[in-house]
Amino acid sequence: MATKQPSSGRKADKNTKSRKPAKPAAKRPAKRSKSVVDNNAPPDAGAVPPEAQATAPTQAAPAEQQTNISTSRGFVDFLITNRLSIALTSYQTGQLMLIGPLLDGRLSVFQRNFVRAMGLWASPQRLYLSTIAQIWRLENVLGAGQLATQKQLHYERLYVPRFSYTTGDLDAHELGIDKNDQLIFVNTKYSCLATPDMVHSFKPIWKPKFISKVAPEDRCHLNGLAMKDGAPKYVTAVSRSDVVDGWRERRHEGGILIDVETDRIVTEDLSMPHSPRLNAGTLWVLDSGRGYLCRVDQKSGKAEQVAFCPGFARGLSFWRGYALFGTSLPRDGAFKGLELDDNVKARDGESRCGAYIVDTRNGDILHWIRFDGAVRELFDAAFIPGVRAPMCVGLGNPEMRTLITFDGEASGTPAEVVA
Repeated sequence: MATKQPSSGRKADKNTKSRKPAKPAAKRPAKRSKSVVDNNAPPDAGAVPPEAQATAPTQAAPAEQQTNISTSRGFVDFLITNRLSIALTSYQTGQLMLIGPLLDGRLSVFQRNFVRAMGLWASPQRLYLSTIAQIWRLENVLGAGQLATQKQLHYERLYVPRFSYTTGDLDAHELGIDKNDQLIFVNTKYSCLATPDMVHSFKPIWKPKFISKVAPEDRCHLNGLAMKDGAPKYVTAVSRSDVVDGWRERRHEGGILIDVETDRIVTEDLSMPHSPRLNAGTLWVLDSGRGYLCRVDQKSGKAEQVAFCPGFARGLSFWRGYALFGTSLPRDGAFKGLELDDNVKARDGESRCGAYIVDTRNGDILHWIRFDGAVRELFDAAFIPGVRAPMCVGLGNPEMRTLITFDGEASGTPAEVVA
């Protein structure tokens, strides 16, 4: 991987002697683009531009280890026009996926392995990511106008793991950043909101009123967090249970949304809710067990179904009037036997693993990206505004040793990662 200054215009590095120009973009298919991601490749397989590689890698993995990626027609153009990228996590395959348009107009799906990648907080300059026993902070190390180059492909952001909190296995779900730039996370195993502690695994800062004790029992499956003015405002939980693992018998109904400031239960007429969010003063939530993106009246608690989610929905992000969420396929246990199954069948459809961009004014799904194969579940989703073509360094990659930056400059031997 190398960092360098681009020349003028959209095409980068034309005057660089040590690098060949990026290959010209392939013609876009009439309806959708496809690629194959090799999930059995060396650790932290890198960028896979779907329109650049429409066939399997040279050393193909078994079919069950591959993931076919397809997108709606216009998906890439939407990201280019609005200057957006998206980030997705899959704890099932342990991946952070950064998806955005390359400078030549093709789509990059850049993946790095983080064991049990779950909660995600994203900004143009920084990412937070919860994993099996740590919460990582990744920083963009590129200065203004700099590009990172890998396999003759150019990237506008290069996120590097710079700091981590070792929490132990707390089943940390969604993340937020408060007004003091302090990380707040949903500590699902202990049924509370928490912050990192420099000595201990975590510091509890709030728990639902019905939880009698902070204990490692995942009593209500607290999972989602909405921030307001730099403070926790709403959370979601699957039930009001105060017994160990009690939420599993309450998956079909009784899902709750709680006002953290007042401890008031805004509504308990949800099924396995996830990802409460405030956008332009409006409260949103995923009624995951039924399959809907909902708008919620903050006073009455009435939920209005805005868009149908063709899969078990988790992870919700907003940019202007657009919503982004991810969906997962059914699995034995938590996802099976929900009203969602009947709602999908009633539409003569099948559940999908993918991410969807919705126009919140009318509930229309404008664009989508779909995963078929090894990737079956997604957890979190986030827009990264103002960014094209993001990439990151993985924990097991050579760049963790060779990429050294200081004062906005990058040094070290360029290293290419097998994609």
